[in-house]
Amino acid sequence: MPVRSLTQSLLRWPEPELVLGQVVAWAARVAPVHPGFERLGVFGSYGRGDASEGSDLDLLLIDAEARGPQHQRLLAWPLAELPLSCDALVLTPTEHAELLASGSAMAAALQRDSRWLWHR
Repeated sequence: MPVRSLTQSLLRWPEPELVLGQVVAWAARVAPVHPGFERLGVFGSYGRGDASEGSDLDLLLIDAEARGPQHQRLLAWPLAELPLSCDALVLTPTEHAELLASGSAMAAALQRDSRWLWHR
């Protein structure tokens, strides 16, 4: 969601806190449609707090009712309504716990960088 400046002819990237506020509002809007939706977090640059121009959103959605492969899970979520392009991971609470316990590089990154923004 680059925004055109009214005083310059170039685009500027939205402030991270504005983006995160819009992500929280999005979560509140989609929650009624997803009764198993428990939590929403960011990781990566937005989780670490060092997002800058060109940063995308890395989302972690915890959904107790998630079923099927990851690419099918993502189809149920209106990700195009988010303020920036994103990579999303939809996990059940059990899958999330198992991933964190796995000792993988992804687990380490999530443990280090996750920032929870919304919960039911």
